Amino acid sequence: MNPAARIVAKAWKSGLLVPAFNIPYLPMVEPVIRAVVDEDVFALLEVARVEWRKFESRSMAAVYEEFHKHADPSYVRLHLDHIPVIDEDGRRVDHLEIIREAIELGFDSVMVDGSRLDLEENIRETRSVAELAHQADIPCEGELGAVLGHEEGPLPPYEELFSSGRGFTDPREAARFAAESGCDWLSVAFGNIHGRISQAARDEQKVAARLDIGHLEAIREAAGIPLVLHGGSGIQQSYVLEAMKHGIAKMNIGADIRQAYERALRDGGQQAEAQSAVYRRARWLLGDYLRLSGSRSSLL
Repeated sequence: MNPAARIVAKAWKSGLLVPAFNIPYLPMVEPVIRAVVDEDVFALLEVARVEWRKFESRSMAAVYEEFHKHADPSYVRLHLDHIPVIDEDGRRVDHLEIIREAIELGFDSVMVDGSRLDLEENIRETRSVAELAHQADIPCEGELGAVLGHEEGPLPPYEELFSSGRGFTDPREAARFAAESGCDWLSVAFGNIHGRISQAARDEQKVAARLDIGHLEAIREAAGIPLVLHGGSGIQQSYVLEAMKHGIAKMNIGADIRQAYERALRDGGQQAEAQSAVYRRARWLLGDYLRLSGSRSSLL
């Protein structure tokens, strides 16, 4: 089995977690990897299409090259995050071409986001990517439900979203999606939201999201595959630790370390100071917040 697939599956079965750090700026790669090694954790680094289009990670190839300058594969692997079929601006994306390029570069796992499609089309598009990934012996992540936050314009009040269950993954649909799409990991929605990416909102403090653990448990029982928590930054610690016991095996962390980097630069720091801020924040997340220090040997 592919190492990333094996490790995430082991995390899922043992109630542990593989943190996945998004890289919107290339200089963040080195301090994140250094933090992972120093905390003795296994993690993924990842880049999404939005991060080379609306931030400064430049391209998949640039992230791949920077990653392999610093990576020790016994600590970190490289994941392609959020390649949408329809993007946050409502445009259709040539997602298969992007994912083929990532596979040819040597990414260790890939994600297709068909969450803006109806169920039938999401299953169909995810299955085509899963088949492509499996031919290369790498895992495929899909998404079902709506993890909001990347769209332009204001979101409805968070309490309104949470109490209404708007966008939450339907457990019955999750059972069908897992069975028919062929994906290995499933990103689900149960109260989590993404950090904002628009120029007007990207500096805002993220809403302290809650997680509906009962709803997550229903998804876990229905899907029967490792589940992924997107929008991991800013969630109350107790919810995240509990989610690990109910099927969340991978958690994406973006806004938390991105804002640490941007804040250091905005406050007059040089790149080295911004990298130090990312390193300190990543170590805090891995050790104090997620309580994963020293967990790598349990997953290898």
